[in-house]
Amino acid sequence: MAATSAATFSAGSTVAFGTKASQLPQSKPSAVRFKSQKSLATFSGLKAATFVKCESESSFIGKESSAALRGSVVPKAEKSSQKSQYHLNPQASYKVAILGAAGGIGQPLALLVKMSPLVSALHLYDIANVKGVAADISHCNTPAQVLDFTGASELPNSLKGVDVVVIPAGIPRKPGMTRDDLFNINASIVKNLVEAVADNCPDAFIHIISNPVNSTVPIAAEVLKKKGVYDPKKLFGVTTLDVVRANTFVAQKKNLKLIDVDVPVVGGHAGITILPLLSKTKPSVSFTDEEVQELTVRIQNAGTEVVQAKAGAGSATLSMAYAAARFVESSLRALDGDADVYECSFVQSDLTELPFFASRVKLGRKGVEALISSDLQGLTTYEQEALEALKPELKASIEKGIASAQKQPVGA
Repeated sequence: MAATSAATFSAGSTVAFGTKASQLPQSKPSAVRFKSQKSLATFSGLKAATFVKCESESSFIGKESSAALRGSVVPKAEKSSQKSQYHLNPQASYKVAILGAAGGIGQPLALLVKMSPLVSALHLYDIANVKGVAADISHCNTPAQVLDFTGASELPNSLKGVDVVVIPAGIPRKPGMTRDDLFNINASIVKNLVEAVADNCPDAFIHIISNPVNSTVPIAAEVLKKKGVYDPKKLFGVTTLDVVRANTFVAQKKNLKLIDVDVPVVGGHAGITILPLLSKTKPSVSFTDEEVQELTVRIQNAGTEVVQAKAGAGSATLSMAYAAARFVESSLRALDGDADVYECSFVQSDLTELPFFASRVKLGRKGVEALISSDLQGLTTYEQEALEALKPELKASIEKGIASAQKQPVGA
């Protein structure tokens, strides 16, 4: 294949991550042209350009396809002319650790993170069966070096020098099981892992996936406080899947181009605490009262929809991995200096009377730079009532997590 080639992609056919704009020497350019300006939107629907020139040293499907892969979601890019031309020169430089990498979420998440051109090292940790996962993923010819770590004795080394820690560890939901049923087991798993993070990479961004997120994030906060290293700007409950689902379901219902749709989802990450703000949907679209009710309930119960469809064989592992990878990439872009990174996340918050709350946040090099309060202004009557209705349940879940962490001693 020629060193330089052009290819055309539709928005629905691209899956990829953003990039870091820094020079890679001695690499051959590969031009990729897209049909529309929207084709280059990021996972979160941020702005993009119509032409991308990528230079890359390696790719999981070759240099030409790599350019398409890296350009299909919005990277950090520098405008070089008035013709909407952007030049991208990605270079891997960040270390990511996945704790629980051999599990149903961990494995596909590891693969997706391995595809990111921003990742230089990928550390995969689990209590068992992680060597095979690491060996398998390490054969993919993308820049990240993959290392495996097994068992508690190797946990500290898995975290040394890491920039982003992702925690999907824990047991999955099974049919008939609520997120609360997961609490006793997953609470102790999260506590132990966050203690290790506090000891070995206290400055890292911490992404909590382990459910129930409404309780495990407060647990993590209490552990970090006891260790004296709590930075509320760097602790995140990953609620991105709620946004992914909301965007998908709204686009389907209203026959919109999915890449254009962005629905903020606030509150928490379980049942009625998940509140999609359909009135804030971009692009602006009108809904009947029946559509609002139907979409809200489906988004809130989407996890159960998957659990039931898998009939005891698992929970929403693949879509969760996709959503988590999106949040990882957004964090890496923020660490890399991208000034236009927004995601919804369950974080310490003063937007309501609750100590933790999911909302859109602006991400930067030091974590959360701003909570986007405007999303909670001008709500419809339905949304305002739903917001008030979710608060007691969310408050109880937060308090349950805090109480659990406070009654357990923190390891030295």
